[in-house]
Amino acid sequence: MFNKRIKIKELLVQEPQNQVVTVMGWVRTFRNNQFIALNDGSANTNLQVVAELGKFDEELLKRLTTSAAIRATGVVVPSQGKGQIMELKADVIDILGDSDAEKYPLQPKKHSLEFLREKAHLRFRTNTFASIFRVRHTLAFAINKFFNEKGFTYLHTPIITASDAEGAGEMFKVTTLPLEGAPKNEDGSINFKEDFFGRATNLTVSGQLEAELGATALGEVYTFGPTFRAENSNTARHLAEFWMIEPEMAFYDLEDNANLAEEFIKYIIRYALENNREDLDFLANRQAEEEKQLPQDKRSEMGLIEKLEFVINNDFQRLTYTEAIDILTNSNHNKKKKFQYPITGWGMDLQSEHERYLVEKHFKKPVILMNYPASIKAFYMRLNEDGKTVAAMDILAPGMGEIVGGSQREERLDVLLQKMEAMHIPAEEMWWYLDIRRFGTVPHAGFGLGFERMVQFVTGMGNIRDVIAFPRTPKYADF
Repeated sequence: MFNKRIKIKELLVQEPQNQVVTVMGWVRTFRNNQFIALNDGSANTNLQVVAELGKFDEELLKRLTTSAAIRATGVVVPSQGKGQIMELKADVIDILGDSDAEKYPLQPKKHSLEFLREKAHLRFRTNTFASIFRVRHTLAFAINKFFNEKGFTYLHTPIITASDAEGAGEMFKVTTLPLEGAPKNEDGSINFKEDFFGRATNLTVSGQLEAELGATALGEVYTFGPTFRAENSNTARHLAEFWMIEPEMAFYDLEDNANLAEEFIKYIIRYALENNREDLDFLANRQAEEEKQLPQDKRSEMGLIEKLEFVINNDFQRLTYTEAIDILTNSNHNKKKKFQYPITGWGMDLQSEHERYLVEKHFKKPVILMNYPASIKAFYMRLNEDGKTVAAMDILAPGMGEIVGGSQREERLDVLLQKMEAMHIPAEEMWWYLDIRRFGTVPHAGFGLGFERMVQFVTGMGNIRDVIAFPRTPKYADF
């Protein structure tokens, strides 16, 4: 059997007792013609493999270049060097894949994140990105674990859909029609009858509406999959393709929804801290070093680990949108005109800077904002008794702003129809969505969490393009 090996992470927790093992991985460095720093991706810590002087052919030693893949078999012994408890004295070294040292793009030195984005196919081989993607894996696993333990059903909602859940219209079109010479109707619009689906379709912006169908039969469901927004946003917070976690629960009101979201966030952060502490410590040190270059007022008030532990150990602050507007209006920040977007009063849509002020300056903890003006929220959110606000909630996180958006859904057919008419959403196209209000309607609620923003929050990375393997942004779809 070829793959009879032990992973470096597993080996490093053992006592060095002259055991004979085989390891495989990629060469990080080869120094003094005998010391190989080997990494196999299981952890950031390298294993030192010793190629005893005079034991190996010179031609083989020349091939031990950065990123060459090797297999080494030998005896595990206590290390004589500093910073490691063991090393592998190699008896056999096989080159599995050569790497041209002069052409390899990632030389053993510090590279900027911007440079590494251009080498996204290789950046997994750096310590920073290896840690990020191990943490990303752990968070994804924790998400499924949390909902499974709660008795939720995992529902795969469609990626190709005819509905625009957000009403934003910023969607990628899906068609088999030719880009030139597409069939037209008499009014000049495209005739989709000859298209594959026989109608206009697009990539999904949300699985929420379909998840509601599942929740009103199965009770509690969640979807966790890719979503797409054709926003021309070149910012550190936006992607054209990203992943969303969207639970929907029958027999839930807004407070139930907020309770679940807070419990969920704390659960997955705690799971990452318990299972990826070495990676998170590395990323915390990396962030601290990066921030030394910044002015004092631009640095994080808490270290990464301290921030994560603070979130899981404290209740989130809850308040209404109206209360938030009062706080922001009366803040010194607003009075001294330090906001880029001035506070214009009740009914305005809060910007990220306003959300971060509430979290980082005023309350100094995560915030759950509730009961927003109906005019700035989607048609499916439940109208409150005041007739002005809807049962919506956003969870705001330090350094990030909004990380979760959710609401109690409008379960009353007559109210929903009125809202759809006012927002010019054609009821005839949403007949299937309205049917769950016609046949056994119930109070129900749900929320959406952008997975990449959560990974950003947990890893401390400043740019969302660094927490997804192959970012899709305006004018960029490489790899």
